[in-house]
Amino acid sequence: MNRRFALLIAVSATLAAAPPIAARADVKVAFDKAYDFSRIKTWAWSSEFGQIKMARTQDDDPAFMKKLVEPMIIDAVTKEAGKKLKEAPSSPDVTFTYYLLLTVGQSAQTIGQFLPGTVNWGLPLFPPATQSLKILNAGTLVLDAAANGTVIWRGAAQAEIKPDTSAEKKESILRGAVRDMLRQFPPKTK
Repeated sequence: MNRRFALLIAVSATLAAAPPIAARADVKVAFDKAYDFSRIKTWAWSSEFGQIKMARTQDDDPAFMKKLVEPMIIDAVTKEAGKKLKEAPSSPDVTFTYYLLLTVGQSAQTIGQFLPGTVNWGLPLFPPATQSLKILNAGTLVLDAAANGTVIWRGAAQAEIKPDTSAEKKESILRGAVRDMLRQFPPKTK
């Protein structure tokens, strides 16, 4: 009996000390079903690595954001792609390009929005009043794999991030998104 109790305490302490599960990005992948992915053995970056598009405030600085996140993206893709493919400085089978799209997302619900335009039971319509408002930073990381200048595979990871999220948590979400996308590359085709 004492052993069970000691084991229960040890497991509880371990779970309590473990960091909470990180938020994950929603990952979607699409690819050219006619392409023979079994030929892919090497990869490289495209000449410009990628682009960042921002639509959050008038003071957005894509150049600053690129300096901040591009090294993380390059490192994450290099690490994950290296697990399956060999990096080739010249004549790779595929080249990767990233696109990071940052914006602010919002959703709102108003009182009575789900009621029909005319009410049959004679009650007056509700004046529009917001009862729920959600505003978050939203980002999408797109990763393209191209062969001979044609995109043959595209992964997209989308996440909503609270403004007070720590830099470590944001990096963890980004690295997890890259990992989840590249787990599906090259796709298994028949």
